[in-house]
Order: sequence, then C-alpha cells, then structure tokens
Amino acid sequence: MDRHKLRSHVFDKTGIKVDVDDPIFALVALNEAVLAETVERQLALLDAATQALAAQARAAGGLPAAVPQPVPQASGRAPWFSPREWRLLGAAAIVSVASALLVLGGAALLYKL
Repeated sequence: MDRHKLRSHVFDKTGIKVDVDDPIFALVALNEAVLAETVERQLALLDAATQALAAQARAAGGLPAAVPQPVPQASGRAPWFSPREWRLLGAAAIVSVASALLVLGGAALLYKL
C-alpha cells in the first residue's frame, strides 16, 4: 500500500487533504487484510469446486484421466475431428438450424399480426 499515492488519489477525487499518518490508513490496512482473506477463501472454494467438477466429468467420460496416457499415432495424418467431435458438431448444427427456424417462424407470426 503506497500511502502517498492513496493520499494523492483521495485529494484528486474529493479535495480532502489526508496526512500519511491519518488513522484512515488503519482502516485501509484492515480492508486489505479482510479482502486478502476473502479472496483466499473464495479461491479455495473455487479450486474445490473445480476439482469436484473435473472428477464428475472424468467419471462421466467427458475428460481424460488425470495423467495423460500416450496415444499411439497412426501412420499418415491425424483425422481433423474425432467421431465424438463430429457428433457434437452435428448436434450443434441441428440446434442452430432449429433455432433459426424458430426465430423466422416467430418473426413471420408477429409480422402477420
């Protein structure tokens, strides 16, 4: 915490002169400590949630094992998409076409009204 920088900032924003020995800096230090503790707690919760989500995804077969296994390379070039990716692309295409048709149908219905 740079007290001189904070002091200048307070003066620029409010026009109030604050001394570097002002008790308000005790409140700033307390705020920093509380914020640091809160951030650490939130990071721990986020890390735990991330680990739990990764474990669920691995159990469902959506993620590879935690330790990547070497994949044998077939001769020639690797395929652009795996079969799973092709299925996902097909599903995304169907959903996008259905959404476009729904929007166009809604627009036509509203146009007639």
